Amino acid sequence: MAAVSEKIQFQRASLVPSFLYTSSSLSSKGMIDMENHFLRSNGLFTEFSGSSTASARNAGGIAKTRDFVIPAPNEPAGKIKMFSPAFYAACTTGGMLSCGLTHMAVTPLDLVKCNMQIDPTKYKSTSSGFGVLLKEQGIRGFFRGWVPTLLGYSAQGACKFGFYEFFKKYYSDIAGPEYAAKYKTLIYLAGSASAEVIADVALCPFEAVKVRVQTQPGFARGLSDGLPKFIKAEGPLGLYKGLVPLWGRQIPYTMMKFASFETIVELLYKYAIPTPKEQCSKSFQLGVSFAGGYVAGVLCAVVSHPADNLVSFLNNAKGATVGDAVKNLGLWGLFTRGLPLRIVMIGTLTGAQWGIYDAFKVFVGLPTTGGAPPAPAKA
Repeated sequence: MAAVSEKIQFQRASLVPSFLYTSSSLSSKGMIDMENHFLRSNGLFTEFSGSSTASARNAGGIAKTRDFVIPAPNEPAGKIKMFSPAFYAACTTGGMLSCGLTHMAVTPLDLVKCNMQIDPTKYKSTSSGFGVLLKEQGIRGFFRGWVPTLLGYSAQGACKFGFYEFFKKYYSDIAGPEYAAKYKTLIYLAGSASAEVIADVALCPFEAVKVRVQTQPGFARGLSDGLPKFIKAEGPLGLYKGLVPLWGRQIPYTMMKFASFETIVELLYKYAIPTPKEQCSKSFQLGVSFAGGYVAGVLCAVVSHPADNLVSFLNNAKGATVGDAVKNLGLWGLFTRGLPLRIVMIGTLTGAQWGIYDAFKVFVGLPTTGGAPPAPAKA
C-alpha cells in the first residue's frame, strides 16, 4: 500500500506542483519551505512562522499543511446542492423535457380524444376515430397541432416541476420538521396546486390554439398561422377563455399526480421492494418512477376528465359557456366521453414524464423523487 501511495504522489507531482494538494506525505521541512516560497512569490498567503509551523505539528510530529481551494485533477466535480438555485434550475429543465416531449409524442391520441369529445357522432370510438383521420387527412393529420403542444406543455412542465419543488420546500419550512413529516401529503397537495396555478397561465394560450387547430380542419396548419388568426377572431383575452376550466382540469390532475406518485413510490420501497432505495441501482429506481407514475396517471385521468371535456368544448365553440357544454354533453357524457382513451394516454404519459424527469435528475447528479426515508441508525 505504501508503494502505491508513493506512485500516486509521483504521478501527481509529474503533472503539477505537489504542494498544491493537502497530503500527509508532505511532512518534511523542505516541502514546507517550498510551499512558503510559492505562496509568498504569488502573494497568496503569508509565510509560515516558526511558531505556526511548530503548532501545525500533531502529537506524532507530522506537519499539517493548509487546505486549498484548488482541487486535484482526479477529484470529482462538486454535486448540485439540494434546494440551491442550480437545483431548481435542474428541476425546471427536467420538467420542461418530460412534459414537452411526452405530450408531443402522444399527439395522435390527443387528436382523436379531442375530436371524440367535440363530435361524438363522427368519431364514435378510438379505432374509428383513427380511421376517419387517416381517411380524411392522411398520416400527416395525426400530428396536426404538434408545435403548440410541444411549446405549451414544455412551458407548463417547466413551471409545474420547478415550482412544485420550490413550494414543497417552502411549505415544509413553514410547517417545521415535525409537522412537515406528519402532514407530508398535505404539503404535496398544496405545493402541486400552487405550482399548477402558475403553470396553466403559461399553457393556456397554446392549448387554445391547439384545440382549435385539431378540431376545426382548415382553421390553420399550426401555431404560426393559427395564433394570429385566433387573436383576430376573439382578441388576446380569448386565448385565456379556457383558463378557469383549465385550472379545473389541471389542478386536481396535478395534485393527484404528485401526491399519489410520492405516496405510491414510498409504499413500494417500504413494503414491496426488499432492498432500501439507496442500495438499488439507478436504472431500477427509474423503473420504480415509471411504475409509480403510470398508476398515478390513471388516477389523474379519472379525477380531471370532466374538466378536460369542458376545456375541449369551450375552446372549440366560439362564445360557448360551461352551461352550454353541460347541456350538450350531458352529465354522464361529461364524466365518461373519451375516458378510456384518456386513461391509456394519461397513464402512459405520466409514467413517462416521471421516468424522464428522474432520469434527468440522475444525469445531473440528483436523487430520484420519492421513496421511504432511510431507517434511523441504531444507537
